[in-house]
Amino acid sequence: MAKRIASPKDLKALRDKARAEQDLRTGPKDIRITVHMGTCGIAAGARDVLAQLVEELSNASASSVTLQQSGCIGLCDQEPMFTVTDKSGAAVCYGRLDKNKVRRIVLDHVLGGSPVAEYVVKA
Repeated sequence: MAKRIASPKDLKALRDKARAEQDLRTGPKDIRITVHMGTCGIAAGARDVLAQLVEELSNASASSVTLQQSGCIGLCDQEPMFTVTDKSGAAVCYGRLDKNKVRRIVLDHVLGGSPVAEYVVKA
């Protein structure tokens, strides 16, 4: 159940949260994360992965990250997946994700610059 808005302060907090989540999805930034949301990905838990990414990036105030969605990339057995692309165009695809793996990838790779080798999809 959603929290009731009881004051202008509550409304402002809700507005600020919505703006931060919208900012995650717009504009060119240093890092782009693309969550693969084909039907196979969704069935495997991609919505939960996307929600965890939003939470982790919001908590970290990661303003240099754009979050996007795409369809299936053809590696259905690796779902749920996302790809992290840096400003040089170098991309790392992560697979078989869960909330704990997402948290570690955000901390180590997205914020720290060190890819997490054990979660990388080997095509």
